[in-house]
Amino acid sequence: MTGPAKKKTALQGVMTATAAILTIAAFSSGLLHLDRLIERPLVTSTANAAGSIPAGAKVRALLAERIDEHKQGVGIVVGIVSPKGRSVVSHGKFGIADPRPVDGDTLFEIGSITKVFTAMLLADMAERGEVALNDSVARYLPEDVTMPGRDGKTISFTDLATHMSGLPRLPDNLAPADEANPYADYTTQQLYAFLSGYILPRRIGVEYEYSNLGFGLLGHALARRAGVDYATLVRLRITDPLGMSSTAITLTPDLAKRMARGHDSALAGVPNWDLPTLAGAGALRSSVNDLLVFLEMALGQRQTPRAVRLSKTLATTLATRRQITDGGATALGWVVTTNATGEVIWHNGGTGGFSSFIAFHPRTKVGVVILSNTNVGIEDIGVQVLRSLVLPANGPIPG
Repeated sequence: MTGPAKKKTALQGVMTATAAILTIAAFSSGLLHLDRLIERPLVTSTANAAGSIPAGAKVRALLAERIDEHKQGVGIVVGIVSPKGRSVVSHGKFGIADPRPVDGDTLFEIGSITKVFTAMLLADMAERGEVALNDSVARYLPEDVTMPGRDGKTISFTDLATHMSGLPRLPDNLAPADEANPYADYTTQQLYAFLSGYILPRRIGVEYEYSNLGFGLLGHALARRAGVDYATLVRLRITDPLGMSSTAITLTPDLAKRMARGHDSALAGVPNWDLPTLAGAGALRSSVNDLLVFLEMALGQRQTPRAVRLSKTLATTLATRRQITDGGATALGWVVTTNATGEVIWHNGGTGGFSSFIAFHPRTKVGVVILSNTNVGIEDIGVQVLRSLVLPANGPIPG
């Protein structure tokens, strides 16, 4: 096979086999309709009183149906937070060949939920005066790198964080040696070479296209500005202040013991993903218990000085909005959907062997996080749980 043909095949394999790192989608008739196919209908759940925690048995039944009956999962953990407390419900195991039960402390790849952390870094650094939201990204790259521009405008941090930079979903020089770990050998020099030769096909700051490349570049530029690597920046600015000791990229021996095995949609084991250059797009691993801490901060339920400060930082990420559908907008790193119940702030994620979903409803101060060690969507479960928290008992589905 010739070089160009092989390169194209590799890129197509990345797009098809991994679904990249999951995209966002619209919110229609009160339900999330994602562009990732879930080959089963939504399971109807009985709504509880608004703000109450759904009965664990009901959530566990949803998970058992997904894993045991439909064979669309190996291990799934659901975390719920509300003014009445937190709850963790799990079903399944670490791997097809590992019978250990998953729980709130099990680690999973969280894929594109990493983008929320990258946006938090941007807001934090802007608050500290280290960068400005509208700074040109080119200022923070080596002088010999040419950032693409269009119509006299340059790409800003906000453009990257709202997927309106004009950059594509993935760079066209991504040609992995191992398609099962597609980002592992993509280098900084390849990133710079792509940027220096790319011509933007759309206007900056006006037209939307979800871009893993853009968020990877955002994390890279912020880390360069801070003088540390991306993982260290996340630890110093977010996870250490919140006590999220189970959220990292490189795992300690203790964390590695708690890391679940990833599986594809056929439930075959697959390698973990490594994203050394584009870490800001999807490299983090975490647990449900850690992400519940993050949600508690987001909902104002943690009142330590550092948590309060970070809740203000998160508010900065939500203050910048760019409309992408009638009922949906992109904030910095988040998707914001508005319906009859108010706003839902959310993101999903996926890698070759994992799926994730996080969402919260500011008006009722409830949130949910779901992590799975299978590359099969779990967003419908998240929507059902969130609806049961938000809607009055037997209330109508918002339109």
